[in-house]
Amino acid sequence: MAEIATFGAGCFWGVEAAFQRVPGVIDTAAGYSGGHSENPTYQDVCTDETGHAEVVQVTFDAAKVSYEQLLNVFWQAHDPTQVNRQGPDFGTQYRTAIFFHSPEQEVVAKRSRAALEASSKVKRPIATEITPAGPFYRAEEYHQKYLQKRGAASCHF
Repeated sequence: MAEIATFGAGCFWGVEAAFQRVPGVIDTAAGYSGGHSENPTYQDVCTDETGHAEVVQVTFDAAKVSYEQLLNVFWQAHDPTQVNRQGPDFGTQYRTAIFFHSPEQEVVAKRSRAALEASSKVKRPIATEITPAGPFYRAEEYHQKYLQKRGAASCHF
């Protein structure tokens, strides 16, 4: 049975590519979530005034990959200790966020964050917000599978 997971980890291009490589992921979509305006465009989100984060919505087969495994990819795909930025990108749209779709996802996400905080893998507090999923707005088509369309494996700055 297909389930949905939504993650914000900075620029969605590299994050989407990371999830596309996971066996059991059925589809990915770049988009915007967590804001207060309807149908935002990339230009709207870039003003840092809509409240949206750049996110990747992951459709996955829970019989082949667990939500916990997806969280492991999420933690590895970015620096969860940075506040409102990833690398050279800054603004609230680049915040680290997990938007949960069920009470079970909330519990697993909070447990996963606590385990990472207790480990020696991070040296600063984790800034990742864990909040209920709201509306997801699919990004413009040129953002979808951006790196795959260009034959690139990752973003290089």
